[in-house]
Amino acid sequence: MTEAADNREESLTAATEARGLQALVSRATRAGKGPAPVERWNPAFCGDLDMEIKQDGTWFYLGTPIGRMPLVQLFSSVLRKDEDGRTYLVTPVEKVGIRVADAPFIAVEMDVSGAGDGQIITFRTNVGDVVEAGVGHPLRFVDEDETGGLKPYMLVRGRLEALVARPVMYELVEHGEEIDISGKTMFAVRSKGEVYPIMPAEKLKRLSA
Repeated sequence: MTEAADNREESLTAATEARGLQALVSRATRAGKGPAPVERWNPAFCGDLDMEIKQDGTWFYLGTPIGRMPLVQLFSSVLRKDEDGRTYLVTPVEKVGIRVADAPFIAVEMDVSGAGDGQIITFRTNVGDVVEAGVGHPLRFVDEDETGGLKPYMLVRGRLEALVARPVMYELVEHGEEIDISGKTMFAVRSKGEVYPIMPAEKLKRLSA
């Protein structure tokens, strides 16, 4: 076995043991410094870590919630979602897979300033990201078949999205308006000059009747 292969095996072994979490922390040394340049890093894949982000945004390791917010924020800063649809923790020397039930982040607060084309909708995520919806950070609305409702998402960075929490969604739709989009009247919201359709205005009227 080559030295490089030995190193990868040792890294994977550490990452799958209880001590692996602390080892990973020591390599993701950028807490409080904002998102890491993970898109520029191309380390070897070192296997999967028993870590999951639940639908409500809670992080679990080895089946136990990670209660320390600084630790969650640290890991969230080295997240990357690749073209294969999977989400990874990425450092300059390794890439480990984790599970994500829905979106890795939750938008837990919003603020609206301005009006019309000058309106800006700003979101804060559960891990402290503050993002203005607009070019590069679009909103999208997905029909939730099991409930007949909507699930709004905002792109935070890379391919990583935040699910807009339900109370925040109710606040968001209060700023919706009827806008003509390609000849069709849509109920939509504006932010930084962009328009994000929520649903056809006709459908909203039926649901509100």
